[in-house]
Amino acid sequence: MPMLTANWARNITFRAAHVHQPTSVDELRALVERTARIRALGTGHSFNLIADTTADLVRVDGLPGTVEIDREQNTATVAAGLRYAEVAVALEREGFALANLASLPHISVAGSVATGTHGSGNGQQSLAGAVAALSLVAPDGTLVEVNRDTDPGAVVALGALGIVTALTLDIEPTFQVAQQVYRSVPLDEIGASFDAVFGSAYSVSAFTGWASGEAVVWQKRRVGEPDPGWRGAHPATEPVNPVPNMPATNATQQLGLAGPWHERLPHFRPEFTPSAGEELQSEFFLPRTEAGRAVAALREIGELIESVLQISEIRTVRGDDLWLSPSYHRDSVTFHFTWVKDELAVAPVLAQVEQRLLPLGARPHWGKLTSIPANQIVASYPCAPDFAALLRRFDPDGKFRNSFVDDLFPLS
Repeated sequence: MPMLTANWARNITFRAAHVHQPTSVDELRALVERTARIRALGTGHSFNLIADTTADLVRVDGLPGTVEIDREQNTATVAAGLRYAEVAVALEREGFALANLASLPHISVAGSVATGTHGSGNGQQSLAGAVAALSLVAPDGTLVEVNRDTDPGAVVALGALGIVTALTLDIEPTFQVAQQVYRSVPLDEIGASFDAVFGSAYSVSAFTGWASGEAVVWQKRRVGEPDPGWRGAHPATEPVNPVPNMPATNATQQLGLAGPWHERLPHFRPEFTPSAGEELQSEFFLPRTEAGRAVAALREIGELIESVLQISEIRTVRGDDLWLSPSYHRDSVTFHFTWVKDELAVAPVLAQVEQRLLPLGARPHWGKLTSIPANQIVASYPCAPDFAALLRRFDPDGKFRNSFVDDLFPLS
């Protein structure tokens, strides 16, 4: 596989002295033991400096791509470097499923979990919520096993505790999903009837440009579950892409045709690249109770947002107990912004968005762009001091740190 020299959007050029790609866990362990400072690099889908380092980077997608199913425990232990699309196919082949997937099936399991990445659904936690345990390489090269019950801070960990080699995920029997898209849904309706709209299916997303006052709602219904009743007035009569002016062939099957979970829960098909990386992204997690106020606040600057926007997406995430999860102890609504690739133009608009969402309790996605100071981000997490202590215990000399982690949790 080619070595990454920049992230997917190419707004970050990695400064690493060396990029390694071991082919076995033993080779990885030896590498970590002899290296002074090292960070893991996933598929490069973050838009900030979370993966960057001036020391060494290591990719784990060269490790054996194993998926081991435990039918008694209803878990699957998967190699950290696998992409969700690869895991999904292996699980479906054996009659199993994950409860949730992100919009992009192209992203790596370990990287997604480490940053709190998510799909959508009132009843569905982030992808990290499915992690029962994980294996990681400690600073001295030993292999350490941790689980969410004893170390709830070790799951969403920003890559700061060690190099993850495998994750054990909760699985369930495979299921079918039917996807329907509704056009021209008023943002007034979404704001005023948020619970009805987002409670209308297993997974719901709303796409908007903000200036028009309308949204396109993607409703993913789990086959066999009761119909909650909400339907948009204008069902799409042909397939669409979430991003305006992009081909519908890149998107997953719609028009109510049922299919396997992994072919409907993402917005994009794994065999297609949804874009060429010509974008920037920001996202904010708010308490779900603030959804209506947040929609109203963003509509006030809708034309400003749309001036540098490709598309914005609203989703929901169920709360969890993971210390650095942006949905820690609160059911959340998320506001995602796919910006044009022009940081100078986006920066003042992003600041206006943050100015309106921060008073409502916004927490930024760990892997996306924000101008919120690191100490202010950390202050929004009740268990941040506990994570700082965990960080000192797992990595007392800072082998897995970089400037991103140092800004959040200074090495003392």
